[in-house]
Amino acid sequence: MVKHYISTVISLFLLLIFISEAKAQGFVPADDIPHDISYCRESKVTPPLAKVLYGRPQKNDEEVFGNLVPFDKLWRTGANEATEVKFYNDVHFGDCEVKAGTYVLVTIPHEKEWQVILNSQTDVWGSFQYNPFFNVAEIIVPVKKGETLDSFTISFKGKNKATQMILGWDNVRVNVPLKFEKEPVLVSN
Repeated sequence: MVKHYISTVISLFLLLIFISEAKAQGFVPADDIPHDISYCRESKVTPPLAKVLYGRPQKNDEEVFGNLVPFDKLWRTGANEATEVKFYNDVHFGDCEVKAGTYVLVTIPHEKEWQVILNSQTDVWGSFQYNPFFNVAEIIVPVKKGETLDSFTISFKGKNKATQMILGWDNVRVNVPLKFEKEPVLVSN
């Protein structure tokens, strides 16, 4: 009986160590909001011109703009982590010249037009740490209407000097004009 008691105590002790070791791994629970990556390329086999990493919030049968996303207020342009855009070469973002690099994309949605902003302060949560001091480009683009999208989506349309980064959710579309001046340079690590 004493042996059984000792083996039970040892088993419980080992179980506690195993549980605490599993918790010590520090895994974060899975996110409810899916994330996506969108690439801008000349073709599937060419190096990218741009890449966007963003969270994809869902409509869930609600009115999005003016409700879930208020008009006239800074929006993280996605969900959770700030949306990041990487340009592999210098680019014209609307009429602004932007150096190759990684930037945070934030917007101020209005009913008929959006203010679209690139900011150099990366690795931030949403737009909570937004500081306009770090803005590198700011343009105004008109709002267009399209079919209803349940998930926020960013995609690219066009090629090289006539590319558009399209932001879409619900029935709203915003086309951000991009002009890539030259082919991307491959950087080896």
